[in-house]
Amino acid sequence: MEKKNLGSQGLEVTALGLGCMGMSDFYSGRDDNESLKTIDRALELGVNFLDTADMYGVGENEKLVGRALKGRRNDVVLATKFGNVRGDDGSFLGVNGHPDYVKKACDASLKRLGVDHIDLYYQHRVDPDVPIEETIGAMSDLVKEGKVRFLGMSEAAPATIRRAHKVHPITALQTEYSLWSRDVEDEILPTCRELGIGFVPYSPLGRGFLTGQIKRFEDLAEDDYRRFSPRFQGENFQKNLDLVTDIETIAQEKGCKPAQLALAWLLAQGDDIVPIPGTKRIKYLEENVGALDVTLTKEDLARIDKVSPQHVAAGDRYPDMNGVNL
Repeated sequence: MEKKNLGSQGLEVTALGLGCMGMSDFYSGRDDNESLKTIDRALELGVNFLDTADMYGVGENEKLVGRALKGRRNDVVLATKFGNVRGDDGSFLGVNGHPDYVKKACDASLKRLGVDHIDLYYQHRVDPDVPIEETIGAMSDLVKEGKVRFLGMSEAAPATIRRAHKVHPITALQTEYSLWSRDVEDEILPTCRELGIGFVPYSPLGRGFLTGQIKRFEDLAEDDYRRFSPRFQGENFQKNLDLVTDIETIAQEKGCKPAQLALAWLLAQGDDIVPIPGTKRIKYLEENVGALDVTLTKEDLARIDKVSPQHVAAGDRYPDMNGVNL
C-alpha cells in the first residue's frame, strides 16, 4: 500500500489508517473476536496506521489493540490519545491537560497497550484551564524519555496549534473532516499546511451516514450514541439523507460504493491527508481500502463539490460544541 509522510518530522504511515474506537464503544454490537480479525485483515492488506484512545471503552480499546499487536509491534504505527477523562462507569469527567496528568495517562496507556512506546501521541481535546504550552511541554518530555515518538493534537484551533508548535513540533492534527464536515478548510487545514503538520480526518464517512447504509433514525440501535447527534435527528436527518442520495448517484456512475467515493474525495484533497475510517467488520474494512483504487477526475471533484459544498450538513457535529476547536 502507498505510504505517506505524515507531517514534516519523519513519520511515515499508510495512505489509509484504521480507527478502532467503534470496536469497543459508542456503537452497538461489541465483538472483540471480530474486531481482532478485522485488525489482522487490515495488517494483511497493508494498513499499518492504527488509531485508539484511552477513553474508548474506558481503556478497553487500548487493551484490545494491544492484544492485536502482540508479536508484531514493529509492523504498526500506533496512535493513541489522552485528555478526555472518564469514570469507571463511563461517565465523562471533563478534560485534563495538566502536566502531571499527561505523564500518568501516557504510562497507563503504555501498560494497557503492552508496548514500550507510542508512535503518535495526541492531546484528545484542549484543556481550556491549562496553558497549551504546559501540556505540550509535558508531552515533549515524553519524547525525550523515549515513551513517545511524535506529538499530535485533536480538534485544536489555529491559534492554539501555533502556540503548541512553538513548544514542540506537532506532527499531526486529528479533526473531523468529510463531505459533510468541511469547516477545517477555512482556517485549520491552511494552518497545518503552513506549519508542515499532517492532517488525520476522523469520521471521514460522517459516522457511517455517508455509506448510505442508514436510511431511518430507527435503523440506529437503542445504545447507539448517534441517536444523540443533531445531524441524525428530526428534520436534519432527512436533509442529510438527501445529500447522501446525491453522493450515491455519483458513486454508482463511478462504479464504486458511496463510502469509497467519500474516502477517495478526501484522499484527493492532498498528500498530507490520511483518513482513519473506523470499522469492526472485515467487509467494510475491505470496502474502505478499495477507495484507494478510485480515481476522481477534476470534473468528478467539481461535481462532488457542487452537491456537497461547505456547511451543507444540517445540524451541529456534537450536541455540545463547547470543547471543540479551542
